Amino acid sequence: MIYEAKNFDHLLGTKGFSDQSLQNHFTLYQGYVANTNKLLEKLSDLVKQEKTSTPEYAEFKRRFGWEFNGMRLHEYYFGSMTKENQSLDSNSELAKKIAQDFGNYENWENDFKATGALRGIGWAILYLDPETGKLFNIWINEHDLGHLAGGIPLLPIDVFEHAFITDYGLNRANYIKAFLNAINWEEVNKRLK
Repeated sequence: MIYEAKNFDHLLGTKGFSDQSLQNHFTLYQGYVANTNKLLEKLSDLVKQEKTSTPEYAEFKRRFGWEFNGMRLHEYYFGSMTKENQSLDSNSELAKKIAQDFGNYENWENDFKATGALRGIGWAILYLDPETGKLFNIWINEHDLGHLAGGIPLLPIDVFEHAFITDYGLNRANYIKAFLNAINWEEVNKRLK
């Protein structure tokens, strides 16, 4: 097991959330953790068995983003909650960033509420663009679109046909081999740090 479910029982008794609702939500979160671990194990087994061209491998790979993001987004969500009655300190760095990017706290709050009220299922999330330091309220439709929430990509490879068809035709495997020989490992190591 790589991931362990975090304990959020300290949130029981939070105003506006019944304990039953929270406990059910914790159970759902624990399922995401368990399924993330199961998928990692199954994927590892298929790689060891050299069964990476199978439909099972493809489905497990596709499902991994859903389970991982379900786990991580719930950790961020529960981690953002408290039973204490708090307000944002107007002198805090976050309050200053909100005022800078949204004009004032009220504008941010209105935008955040509106984002959360959009039709559909998903997430409304205040994001920081670490490149620019800018804040955004973003709608995430469900959470299985392949991104790993909060993740920093270390080594991407474009496997859309446009990346290799001109040079390799339909032979994606040779394209991947060529890519592996062209990696700038110094840059990958910088991303890790």
